Formats: sequence, C-alpha cells, structure tokens
Amino acid sequence: MALLSQEQVIGVRRVTDDDAPPDAEMPGQPGAANACGDGGQRTRSGAETYKFTAQPDLGATVVIPCRNEAAHIEKCLRSVLAWDDIAGGFEVIVADGMSDDGTRDILDRWAAQDGRLRVIDNTDRTTSHGLNAAIRIARGHFIARVDAHTEYSPDYLRRCVDAQRTTGAWNVGGAARTKPSGYASRAIAGAYACPFAVGTGSFHQEQYEGSTDTVPYGCWPRSTFEAIGLFDTELTRNQDDEHNMRIRSAGGVVWQSPSIRSWYTTRSSLSKLWRQYFQYGLYKVLVFRKHGRHASWRHFVPGAFVLSLPVAVLPSVFHPLHHVAQMGLAAYAAAMGVACVATARRAGWDLLPLLPVVFATYHLSYGTGYLAGLVRFIICRRSVNDPGISR
Repeated sequence: MALLSQEQVIGVRRVTDDDAPPDAEMPGQPGAANACGDGGQRTRSGAETYKFTAQPDLGATVVIPCRNEAAHIEKCLRSVLAWDDIAGGFEVIVADGMSDDGTRDILDRWAAQDGRLRVIDNTDRTTSHGLNAAIRIARGHFIARVDAHTEYSPDYLRRCVDAQRTTGAWNVGGAARTKPSGYASRAIAGAYACPFAVGTGSFHQEQYEGSTDTVPYGCWPRSTFEAIGLFDTELTRNQDDEHNMRIRSAGGVVWQSPSIRSWYTTRSSLSKLWRQYFQYGLYKVLVFRKHGRHASWRHFVPGAFVLSLPVAVLPSVFHPLHHVAQMGLAAYAAAMGVACVATARRAGWDLLPLLPVVFATYHLSYGTGYLAGLVRFIICRRSVNDPGISR
C-alpha cells in the first residue's frame, strides 16, 4: 500500500470547503477549546486543531503521565533514559498526577541527576490531562507516549522515529507485549495473549506490520496534533483509541511495526483487572457516542454475555429464552475450557486453576462496564462529569 505523506494527507484534511485559512476560528468562538480538550481551535471547515506556540528544537519529546507509581516508575525511567540517542536528542517530561505514595520523590531525584528529565504537575490527575499538559510544552519534532507500567527496548525511540520517516504515518507503535510479575499477574498476562480474552486485534500479533486501528502508547509528529487536536479530557480510559479514531477519520494512518518493542507489566490482582476493564467498557460507549458511530459486534458480546446470566439461572422469569441462554452458557464454558488448556500449555500448567476466573473477570468486567455505559451515556445521556461516573 502506498502511503500519502503526512503533509499531503493533512493538507487535504485542513483545506476544504471554503476560503477560510486552515487555522481560522469559528465565528464567535475565538480560541474555543475543541472536543479533544485544552487549547485547540476548530476551523470553519470542521477540522479540530491544536497550535503549538514553540518551535521544536529537539529530535523528540517523551511524555509520561503517571500517578502513584512508586513501584514501577524507577524501572520505567531507567529503561527510557538508557535509550539509544537519536538525531537532535530527546527530552522526557513526566506529568505527575499529584502522587502521594513517594512517586514524586523518586521523580525529583532522577530529574536532579539527568537534565533530560522534567517533572510537571498534573493537578487534574487523569491520563488525558497529563498527556496534554506535557505535549503543550514539548520541544521535540516527534512526541512519544510512555506508560509507567512498561519497559522498553534500548532502540525503542529510534525505531519509532525510523517508522515515522519511512511510512509517513500519523501515529506509529508496536505490539502489546507483556511482562508479568507474580502468580496472578502471570495468569492475567497469559489470558491477555489469548484471543478468547480480548479479541484478535492486530496489536496482539507481535510480528504484524501494517496499518491498524490502534497501537499501544504511540509516537506522533507534531503535525498530527495540529491537525486533529490533543487527547479528549473526558476519557479516563480509551483516550488513545479515540485519538486514533480521529486520525483515521481525518484520512491518516496508524502504523504498527514489529521492530518497536515494549513490555507491559500486567495488573497484579483480579480486583485491579476488574476496575481496569470495567472502565474500558464504560468509556468505549462514550467514544462511540462522541463520534456518532455504532460499535463493532464484538464490543456487544461481553455485554450480551452478562445479560444472558440471569436469563440462564432464572427460568420462571425469562422462559422461553431460558434454554437458549443455557445453551449459550454451555458453549461459553466449553470455549473457556479450550482457552484455559491452550493458555496453560503456553504460559505454565500451574496457572490452570486460576485461568477460568481470569477469563471470566475480563469478560464480566468489560461487559458490565459496557452495559453501564449504554445506560449512562446513551439511554440517560449523562455527562462524564455527573456524580457516580467511574473515573
């Protein structure tokens, strides 16, 4: 597939239906914040933009949003600051969400030892706000996001920059590799690598190379943010999926390369996994509402599974659907059995007793969150800022 250059695609997107200059503001809305949050402007042709005030003078800026990551941040910084250098050098900006577990002390100590590292306050404490705060002051030609729970290969940034220059993509990244720590984490990581748990997205395929829907983390040229804006500050989760959706809607390409390697430390307990995937399901609905799109059928499956459970166990209320639900539940149990054996064979037979609970946690938490999102954001049309919304 022949890719348009970044400049070609953005030019098509931003100069469209009238004679307004590309960065013209909508009448009556000077400097209005766009849907993606802070500081963006909307052109009269409808394109959402963000205008950097400073010119880049470094090769890249690495942005790290974090809060209460004392157990992980030092390992992450050690990995990032040991990266191969790139042309123009790179800086690291950590947006700390007012941590109170000692994370800030660790960050300050590392910043005092390495002049490439800056630490800023993220008083709103969410990932999207932290990313946007760091991106606004970025000095790099390219901007790479880093997760505090993740370790990176020494050539990670260099590979990202190389992929940007050779593909002209608006965002590049690698596959979602995992690095578990502890028994429960191993089971969670093992299930994560199985399509039965989280689907068959290309970001689970370590050797895949090509255009894709989304990638973990990401590396962008500055022009991507100028074309479509920053991250949506209403989204506690799925802000990267939504941003990549805007890239594709604008005609841009999200590119996955097997040479870009990182290893994510999975959650260490089932309760943490439940909270994580409940929020993924909840905010996935909000992403679809914002973009006026219907979800893929696969996003409905966990929610349908959750709804089928009372139908299967309460026959007097739901007859005659009771038998259909029971057959579906039996098919689910059979599929889970196959998935558990296949995962245990690959990740370790000692995980077999816990794997059924892990798979069920992935599905029930996402499905419950998705149903909660349908009620809150579609049926009741509630705002994400209403009391009771999980953040």
